[in-house]
Amino acid sequence: MSEAVKISDLRFSYPSQTEEAPLRIFDGLNLTIEEGAFVAVLGHNGCGKSTLAKHLNAILLPEGGSVSVFGMDTKDEALLLEIRRTVGMVFQNPDNQMVANVVEEDVAFAPENLGVPSEEIRRRVDDALKAVGMYDYRKHAPHLLSGGQKQRIAIAGVIAMQPRCIVLDEPTAMLDPHGREEVIRTVERLNKEKGITVVLITHHMTEAIRADRVIVMDQGKVLLDGTPKQVFTQVERLKAVGLSVPATTQLLYELNKAGCNLPPDALSTEECAQALYAMLKA
Repeated sequence: MSEAVKISDLRFSYPSQTEEAPLRIFDGLNLTIEEGAFVAVLGHNGCGKSTLAKHLNAILLPEGGSVSVFGMDTKDEALLLEIRRTVGMVFQNPDNQMVANVVEEDVAFAPENLGVPSEEIRRRVDDALKAVGMYDYRKHAPHLLSGGQKQRIAIAGVIAMQPRCIVLDEPTAMLDPHGREEVIRTVERLNKEKGITVVLITHHMTEAIRADRVIVMDQGKVLLDGTPKQVFTQVERLKAVGLSVPATTQLLYELNKAGCNLPPDALSTEECAQALYAMLKA
């Protein structure tokens, strides 16, 4: 499988607003993400998650080392438009990405600015809205939609650019549980059905367990990297850097500390319930 993202010896600092030294975020980060993967990135505030996300479509550029997306070096100015067309970004607040008074016009905004022909724009808008389950709302005003619906419209606007990768920077942070489920289900479907590479920055453990791969960051470095089962069973290491674990993992962890013998990697509610049932039945 080919690489969607290759980060080599990445170094990056934010300039200080005072005479103090710049704030160092990355000092030799190495990371590879395969095309077609669904990757969740976790970490406490200030660990570098959002800074990483902004490097993936050249909002930020490396001070040292390199970031390559689908073989394109983000520091190559001649490739900037193609990079941002290839790697779409979805941010926390969908209202900040709304630019029109009608849903379908909002979704059409990016392709229009890319110079896509009108007939192709119509097809892309319809396809994108259908992909996120919002086609029936195409004539609605975005400001009248729920938070989850707005975020799905924001995702549709990115899909209309036909990206190969979507980076979502805490897209559900401002949503209620129903809205979060709407967005994550949409992201899962885009990944599985369309093969779009997904990088999800999140602080919700219940979202991360649905990814194929979980990367935990701490102080600008990769602390843990593996499947959700491999990562979340390392309860002590996660707690040591101020992170929680899924409620199911915490329950099994506490029961095992009390002397039970339960599988620590039963992450989903169904798996956890089955493990508890099997123990009680034995």
